[in-house]
Amino acid sequence: MVLPYLKDFHPKGVMRPLDTAADWIHFRDPATGKPARRETNTMPNWAGSCWYYLRYLDPTNTRQAWSPEAEKYWMPVDLYVGGAEHAVLHLLYARFWHKVLYDAGLVSTREPFQRLFNQGMILGITYRARDGRIVQYKDVKWDGDTPRHPETGEVLEALTEKMSKSRGNVINPDEIVSDYGADSLRLYEMFMGPLEVTKPWNMRDVAGVHRFLNRVWRLFFDDREGVLHANLRADAGSPELERALHRCIKKVSDDLDAMAFNTAISAMMVFINEAMKDPAKLGRSQAERFLLLLAPFAPHVAEELWQALGHEKTLAWEPWPAYDESLLREATVELPVQVDGKVRGRITVAVGAGREEIERLALADEKVRQFLAGRPIRKVVVVPGRTVNIVAG
Repeated sequence: MVLPYLKDFHPKGVMRPLDTAADWIHFRDPATGKPARRETNTMPNWAGSCWYYLRYLDPTNTRQAWSPEAEKYWMPVDLYVGGAEHAVLHLLYARFWHKVLYDAGLVSTREPFQRLFNQGMILGITYRARDGRIVQYKDVKWDGDTPRHPETGEVLEALTEKMSKSRGNVINPDEIVSDYGADSLRLYEMFMGPLEVTKPWNMRDVAGVHRFLNRVWRLFFDDREGVLHANLRADAGSPELERALHRCIKKVSDDLDAMAFNTAISAMMVFINEAMKDPAKLGRSQAERFLLLLAPFAPHVAEELWQALGHEKTLAWEPWPAYDESLLREATVELPVQVDGKVRGRITVAVGAGREEIERLALADEKVRQFLAGRPIRKVVVVPGRTVNIVAG
């Protein structure tokens, strides 16, 4: 049946759009001749969200909801990320609709989604005084890590609860963007913990990831001059940082595939800590590859630093950096040296060093020699890659 044309299809109060089409609603049943009334509830409110993913495939098509060519190219959806509450609501209906469309020959796949990932809920921290009254986060006075009442100075109780306006623990992302920037907000959301775990939002931790981005910026720019460090114009960088970067590339790549965003960010923090020990050792090529790793997490900062390196085009189309397996292996290893069963020193040796070389380095170590104090050496036991034990008598 073709529905009647409506100039104004907006619902009015509790009325449905078709409730205004009185001439269409009321009619006489041609079979019985009795007055009848047509149903105006033509579609549940879940209808739009049950097939929106199909419309996304071909959004500008004015002749069809989607073309068969677009549907066959894009479907099925590789990954669906949503809260567990969707399991008995949207996902149930979407799957039902998709199977009906499949039976009708309108889609080419039996299932709409290949993989489902349920993210955890983000909780808020409620600060309460002894009398039970809630203190808004913005009014809390901090004594180190201790939250105090802004007027009485009493220590506030910090409770992790579901976000609610009544509890005063709702976080406004606009305020975070204003104070710290959009990249800090994005980075903290991913750094809070495993994506699937329910976890509390702590505003004081946002400042931590903001400091990390500031360190990245300082790695590129001279604080005093406000210009790029000279080594970022051409230098290839140190071999030590090259190995550290390859370890970082592998870790971030693997973690992105596993949706372990928090540990990917940790890997980038480790690399920045290594690079900040001597910024002059970071070369241009190394800096560029690191920015490609950072871009999915902090796109604005990464893009701006990419342009600062002289690139006119966006980094979005650059290939993902690759790593060399041979550079993932450590060139040296640290071994504990025991004297009569107690660790008295540590030596750094090349990976694959022979027993004689390891023994020579252990006996030459100054701390070890202090504990030997001229005593005769009865035996030296070398376990390559693990430990050295000296028995003196």
